[in-house]
Amino acid sequence: MDLALDIGVSPRHLSFVETGRSRPSPQLVIAIAEELEVPLRERNTLLIAAGYAPRYSQRGLDEPEMAHVRASIQRMLDAHDPYPGVVIDRQWNVVLGNRSAGALTAGLPAHVLGPPLNVFRVSLHPDGLAGRTLNFAEWAAYLLGQLRRSVVLTGDRALAALEAEVRAYPNVAALEKGMGRDGWSEAPVLVPFRLASGAVELSLFTTITTFGTPQDVTLDELAIELFFPADEATEALLRRL
Repeated sequence: MDLALDIGVSPRHLSFVETGRSRPSPQLVIAIAEELEVPLRERNTLLIAAGYAPRYSQRGLDEPEMAHVRASIQRMLDAHDPYPGVVIDRQWNVVLGNRSAGALTAGLPAHVLGPPLNVFRVSLHPDGLAGRTLNFAEWAAYLLGQLRRSVVLTGDRALAALEAEVRAYPNVAALEKGMGRDGWSEAPVLVPFRLASGAVELSLFTTITTFGTPQDVTLDELAIELFFPADEATEALLRRL
């Protein structure tokens, strides 16, 4: 009833649509999807299921129509330097990054780096950044919480397979066994990423930004993750480097 009232139709009609007794118009499908905050990819699926053509395009960032968007994002990442910044897709694969972000993964083995370079794999794999992460238990808890949330929200099979993969890593499995499954949800409000870099320590916190009014599936699924120094020593070190 709440959904029907919010989108401006009768509860009876919406019930008929739900049970298949009435065929919704494409406008109603979009209204339902917008009210329920359904991602654009799944909105296309809903339209197809209702007998209509997909409404939202999906262009790769390398296509000519996306050149201005890609250039704008890269300018943002470059302006964020010397702090790390990356752009990630639906599966948290890195599609763009700045110079400082590349320096974080320098020296890691090829089997961890991909392609594609995946945030969860490179951060949690024993041969990846996990061995350099000084607060690995905290950081792993945050990352696994993000991954679980993404799997639940999208139902993406590739993400579900990635979750199974990283939970099977011996370092992650050992932590999870010691903490219990429910322990991962008790992360603090702000978790720093504490990384050993040679003889010094970097302490960073992260923000994630999404596009406000996307009408393209690719843009709807992109997010910009920017890292900021969590203390003055890290800021000074990054600026010096």
